[in-house]
Amino acid sequence: MARTNAIEVEPKLNPNSSPNTSNQQDEIDLIELFQGLWAQKWLIAAFTAVAVAGAAAFAFLSTPTYEARSGVLPPRLSDIAGYNLGRSEAKLAEFKVENVYAVFKRNLLSDGVKRELFLGAYLPSLSEVEARGAQDQLWVRFINLVTVRAPDAKNNPDYFTITVQHEDPQTATEWANRYVSMVAEKTEAEMKANLLVEIGTKAQSIERQIEVLRTSAQRRREDRITRLREAQQVAEAVGINAPQVTTGKTSSDGDLAEFMDGNLMYMRGAKAIRAELTVLEQRKNDDPFIPELRGLESQLEFLKRVDVNPDNVSVYTLDSSAEVPQTPIKPKKVLILALGLVLGGMLGVFVALMRNLLRRAPARG
Repeated sequence: MARTNAIEVEPKLNPNSSPNTSNQQDEIDLIELFQGLWAQKWLIAAFTAVAVAGAAAFAFLSTPTYEARSGVLPPRLSDIAGYNLGRSEAKLAEFKVENVYAVFKRNLLSDGVKRELFLGAYLPSLSEVEARGAQDQLWVRFINLVTVRAPDAKNNPDYFTITVQHEDPQTATEWANRYVSMVAEKTEAEMKANLLVEIGTKAQSIERQIEVLRTSAQRRREDRITRLREAQQVAEAVGINAPQVTTGKTSSDGDLAEFMDGNLMYMRGAKAIRAELTVLEQRKNDDPFIPELRGLESQLEFLKRVDVNPDNVSVYTLDSSAEVPQTPIKPKKVLILALGLVLGGMLGVFVALMRNLLRRAPARG
């Protein structure tokens, strides 16, 4: 009897079948996922509607914020011409556009003028309850409303914009224009102070020069009197009463200088020397005998007449004044509604997915 050996052959797995099975499983899972979400479409729609409604309420019920903007540029050369009137005649360096605008720009970017606007306009605009709040917190709120910057600092570093944000468009416009005016007034005051200092310093220098010249002239007169007295003593001692002048001699010989001021002064004679002594001793003012004095006095008088507060000058050029805005910058209604729609939909889908997972967990168990 023949024995038959049965050989059991185990089925071999086809390596190519695994991806197909995985893909099919993924497709099934995705289909189930979409089916689960579609089954809860009203839940997703409800979350989306609630989120959109909340966003709409915020967008349409919140207080709008308006922004007013003003732009400034350096002054023209003709705008600062008044500051240079008489400076060349007074031997003072003339102001350039960049000199004047540097003062304006420093005030524009400083907190000094902002502080004045804060105290003079912002605090009075608050209610009594708000105004009693912490000053530092109110200041932080204020500087977030008023900003000064150079939009294109690389290509146009001298152009600055002043922006003010406020719930009232009229107030925003008024503050923006007022800020520029306050900066201009402070700059003009500083320019006036600079002129006064420069002119005052120059005038003091000239006054000291005049004082030195007068002191020197007085000392020269006193020295002259001393020499004449000595010459008088010599003339009287040798008995010379009338001038001893040699006919034909001229000043080119050098004798005349010695005769008038040098060692031979006594030869002028005692009578002439006494007469000059009397005049010099009775002189009360040496100004007519100081050659440089009248020129310095003219400069001093001119400096006193220089206008330190000239008319028709400007320390900046107003590129654009702030105008009352018509459209608020905040809230951005379209953006808020779009965010509400997206976030509401995402929240609804998330809740639906969590419900699906919770439902499938007991079934698998």
